[in-house]
Amino acid sequence: MIFFSCCPRHSFSVGTRTLIMGILNLSPESFSGDGVADRDEAVRKAFQLVEDGADVLDIGGESTRPGSVRLSLEEEIVRVLPVLEELIRRDLPIPISVDTYKPAVAREALKRGACIINDIFGLRQPGMVEAIADADGAVVIMHMQGTPQTMQINPQYRDCPAEIAQFLRDQIAFALSSGIKREKIIVDPGIGFGKTVEHNLQILNRLRELKELGFPVLIGPSRKSFIGRILHMNDPAQRVWGTASAVAVAIANGADIVRVHDVRQMRDVVRIADAIVRSSAY
Repeated sequence: MIFFSCCPRHSFSVGTRTLIMGILNLSPESFSGDGVADRDEAVRKAFQLVEDGADVLDIGGESTRPGSVRLSLEEEIVRVLPVLEELIRRDLPIPISVDTYKPAVAREALKRGACIINDIFGLRQPGMVEAIADADGAVVIMHMQGTPQTMQINPQYRDCPAEIAQFLRDQIAFALSSGIKREKIIVDPGIGFGKTVEHNLQILNRLRELKELGFPVLIGPSRKSFIGRILHMNDPAQRVWGTASAVAVAIANGADIVRVHDVRQMRDVVRIADAIVRSSAY
């Protein structure tokens, strides 16, 4: 069992059950087609995700799908901060994560009540580790080969899961030496971020190798293109049951947190998987 502390108000004993991170996309360019532009609608959706069973809310203002165009700092702030501030004002009962790789956005989000920074660049952007450490924030350190603009152009590895584990090991050491507390670190192998279908399947199959790092493992297969490729489904919204299968396998192989769009449906998947794998009460 691993203790994870988002902030003074929120902490979890990771390992007793799988946590669900619900996705709130504030980008109209989102690959999944569920982006919300209106603040009030975004707030309503956030509270619905809580009702559906989310343990953590992950807010993202910039699409990082393959080939996406980089969003300006100013536009990301305009999209994210008003929604975050309103959720804090209304006392959303679960911790809020902000999905950003920009240190300035991270600083402002943590200042306004976010607990976690979900960083697809894995602390490689100058100033990010300091932004999180200075605010005593938590972080999801994710692996990505390349950038969102280039990551799916012929990604190659000698041993994909092993190379991801080494990257995460190095970035954990960097985080700890920079002042981020051990109990505030989550690792994510980055499904779909610079990986082929085969790489994603290898990661899910060998997920227990990441458990050896000793930190909570987050997995984000929700509606991803590798599911669409296998099932021949172009519409991401149709990939719910493919996602369910990936989530169940991830839990069986040691995932502690699953990041998903379809929280209500995945809540049932998580409960059954936990009852089998963790002998959780049901």
